[in-house]
Amino acid sequence: MFAIIETGGKQYQVTEGRYVDVELLGAQKDEKITFDKVVMLANGKKSKVGQPYVANATVEGIVTLIGKDKKVIVYKQRPKKGYRVKRGHRQGFARVMINKIRTKAEKEAAAAVEAETVVKEAPAAKTSSTAKKSTTAKASTAKKATAKKAE
Repeated sequence: MFAIIETGGKQYQVTEGRYVDVELLGAQKDEKITFDKVVMLANGKKSKVGQPYVANATVEGIVTLIGKDKKVIVYKQRPKKGYRVKRGHRQGFARVMINKIRTKAEKEAAAAVEAETVVKEAPAAKTSSTAKKSTTAKASTAKKATAKKAE
C-alpha cells in the first residue's frame, strides 16, 4: 500500500516504514506530523483517487532530521560586458519517517482503541494518588510524634 501526498507545492509517493525528504515544514526534530492532503491511496482493488484529495485519509509520520541539500551554483554572465555573478544556494529539507497511512475506517478504529485505553487508565490513576496521600499523611504524623518525644 502506498499513498501520494501533496506538501510544499510538490507531490510525493510514500510507503509505511520508509523515509521521504520534503520541504521544511516548520516542525522540530522528533515531532509528529500529519499530512491531510492525500491525492491518491493505492491498495490493489481498494485504490482511491481524490478530487482533488481523498476524503478522511491522512498520512502520519515523525520528523527525524532537519538538514540542507547540496549546494546549487547559479552563475550569470553577459558576453563582452564584464558582468559575472556567482551565487550558491542550499535548500532546507525535513526527513520524515512515514509511520501510518490511515483511511476513514482505520481512523475510527484507532479513536475507539484510544478511548478504551483512557477509560482503563483513569481508575488506576485515582488509586495511586490516594496511596500517595496516605503515605504522606503517615509520614507527617510520624514527624509530629518524634517532635513531641524530643520535647
